[in-house]
Amino acid sequence: MTKPATADSPQLCVADDATFWPWFPSPTLGAWPARGRTVVILPLAGMADWGLGHPLDAEETVLTHLLRDACRLVPKASKPLVLPVLRFAFGAEPSCAFPVDQPTAHALIAEVAASVAASGFGRIAIVNSSPWSEELCNAAARDLRVSQGLHMFHIHLSALELDFHPARSRSRRRVQTLLTSLYGNEPEAPVAGHREPTWGDESVTPLGGPHASLAEARAEGASILATAAARLAKLVSDIREAAPLGAKLTPQ
Repeated sequence: MTKPATADSPQLCVADDATFWPWFPSPTLGAWPARGRTVVILPLAGMADWGLGHPLDAEETVLTHLLRDACRLVPKASKPLVLPVLRFAFGAEPSCAFPVDQPTAHALIAEVAASVAASGFGRIAIVNSSPWSEELCNAAARDLRVSQGLHMFHIHLSALELDFHPARSRSRRRVQTLLTSLYGNEPEAPVAGHREPTWGDESVTPLGGPHASLAEARAEGASILATAAARLAKLVSDIREAAPLGAKLTPQ
């Protein structure tokens, strides 16, 4: 594999060298060992104001760093392949940036999955950062399993205690602190009179109370990321070992 960056040519995306699909030439992918068991990760991230005082690409920032660190923890024999982030996610409100409707988002996931399948890989894990896309990802995974026989899985950041949801989340402060450490900037204060984004009947209210300082976030962020990355790495390894579709399970 050719390294995508040098000291004079900095890396332009956050990814693990050994697992990022676009950095492999076609002959290498065509001769990939154990393609039937290799987990192909489809990252899905939305763009929205989550009331955390950080930029609109907060989901992608967390997701890409998490995937990079998790892939480095997966044992060499179980390494996945990671696709580029699918950025055009479902979003029903004007406060979302670059949203698409549900049928379009479903079709995008299906198109990417079909391309993966055409390359000889049949085990796909959607790793999703957006609370608004959780039900969509679940439905898309089910539909692709039924219609194309793909072995589909879905993992949501909310299950890794990195939940962006404005109401149900018990980890908004954790997410904000992690973002502060990743961006290297403390959260911006809400602008007076700015209309709060909404999702259905729920307002995305700015996260109140004192936030972590940059020094505190840098100290805590590494631990937050490491904990979530270890959990994700374990899930990826488990997915690789899952019985193939149609296999008969041996009684224990």
